[in-house]
Amino acid sequence: MPLSPGSRFAHYEVISLLDEGGMGQVWRATDTRLRRDVALKTLPEAFAADADRLARFEREAQLLASLNHPNIAQIHGIEKSDGTRALVLELVEGPTLGDALSRSRFPSTTLSPSPRRSPRRCRRRMRLASSTET
Repeated sequence: MPLSPGSRFAHYEVISLLDEGGMGQVWRATDTRLRRDVALKTLPEAFAADADRLARFEREAQLLASLNHPNIAQIHGIEKSDGTRALVLELVEGPTLGDALSRSRFPSTTLSPSPRRSPRRCRRRMRLASSTET
């Protein structure tokens, strides 16, 4: 069931789309039971049938539940309604990471991984180090 402003998802009233990406959409919603605004991160219907994607989605929920940090949104739960799955998250007001990066004074090359620390070089160094230990 695709969400849209004004629709309902379980006991949440969907208000607006906040963002979307490769793993789904994030919606602003109101928890009608607790009367608070939350973020609903939905898993696309195409991924809901994929066991690997579904497992990844559930691992994300478990990982978020294990963390407690002021810079990480709290998870309130996992919901399923009409075949759609969603993480119910604390709604954090403010700019998105994309907004913050676009206003950054650092050039984009600063944010790129260093070519000297590429995964291939790291694996090669690890192999060399383990072969010299014996």
